[in-house]
Amino acid sequence: MRITDGGMETTLIFKQGLDLPHFAAFVLLDDPEGVEALRAYYGSYIEIAEKHGVGIVLDTPTWRANADWGGKLGYGAEALADVNRRAVALLEELRTPEVLVSGCVGPRGDGYQVGEEMTADEAERYHGPQIETFSATSADLVSALTLTYAAEATGIVRAAGETPVVVSFTVETDGRLPSGQPLGEGIEQVDAETDGAADFFMVNCAHPTHFVDVLEPAPWLDRLHGVRANASQKSHAELDEAQELDEGDPDELAARYRELRDRLPNLSVVGGCCGTDHRHVEAIARAVTP
Repeated sequence: MRITDGGMETTLIFKQGLDLPHFAAFVLLDDPEGVEALRAYYGSYIEIAEKHGVGIVLDTPTWRANADWGGKLGYGAEALADVNRRAVALLEELRTPEVLVSGCVGPRGDGYQVGEEMTADEAERYHGPQIETFSATSADLVSALTLTYAAEATGIVRAAGETPVVVSFTVETDGRLPSGQPLGEGIEQVDAETDGAADFFMVNCAHPTHFVDVLEPAPWLDRLHGVRANASQKSHAELDEAQELDEGDPDELAARYRELRDRLPNLSVVGGCCGTDHRHVEAIARAVTP
């Protein structure tokens, strides 16, 4: 079993009062105080992994470090490549035997809504530069988080080539992708269009109550190895409108993970997403590890 960190952006914004324009944590890499904030953030999760004797996957703070979002913040192609490399270098400084370093890729859109869809070929070209940058570093894998439709996931897997890649979809309160496609069909589509090249799939940025009911026995369920849940049971639309952070209940969330462990035969990566912090992840670690 491996854990991940929690909701990086919501922790840094709501708990530490940092300014993350467009929810972009990578800007902190250009500020010495921001770098120290990231070190402290990651360090708290490494301590949890060591305490519970489990491995940990740490994602670079680069969920927004692609052309569209980087462009909004004044980062061109060379600057983005540089910040993606420096993100991996920061995690290399913190690496212990328990740590896997993951180059984090986010959606072209905002992560809650599909927006303008790309074809798989367009997504491969779009995400290729960021993935190529990660592939040339010491990162152990690439993780694509909060994807909303299958074609973008297919393009990312193709762009990864020989680099290990994990695809994480988000779902609405009915367990379907924001595109309306059932979660299982999305996983099956990506596998069919990439010859099963993704290492495995995950769900993130949704509460377990949103998708537990769709986890009925089926072949695609064997491909779902990880969950990074939100603290809140609110929908994406409600979270978009919220002015305060909904932290939920760490122990209640951990209990939901115990239920997921019973539903997912290959569950091996657990952690948090929006609204979660070290308290939630520690409670989850206690709940799912011996």
